[in-house]
Amino acid sequence: MNTRVAITAVAVVLAIVCAAAPAAARKSGSLQALDSDRDGTVDLNEATTAANQAFDRLDRDHDGTLSARELRGRLSARELAAADDDHDGTLTRSEYAAAVESRFKAANRDSDDTLDDHELRSGPGKALQRLIR
Repeated sequence: MNTRVAITAVAVVLAIVCAAAPAAARKSGSLQALDSDRDGTVDLNEATTAANQAFDRLDRDHDGTLSARELRGRLSARELAAADDDHDGTLTRSEYAAAVESRFKAANRDSDDTLDDHELRSGPGKALQRLIR
């Protein structure tokens, strides 16, 4: 009887481990793309690096600012106005970085200064991704 219980216990443990392994190994494409140090999370530095790359890609006229047209729906008109500190209708790199930081903080619900896959898939996390992808 003890052998049967031991075998059943081992089978249950193996089933749990095997079921959990694919879920743990499966990270969203967003997390993998942004997580440059491969620690399973995105920190503000990684988000800022991605934001700078996105800014350079989006600034098609190379004037150092992003217009509403260049932003293409990444920010609503109201969000653009709120992020536009100098009220010129465009975002400078520093204004864009401040918007990214604000969205990062909104997505960081557990206040650990990193975003995990769950936080990136949340509403605020998706809003952040619209700016940095």
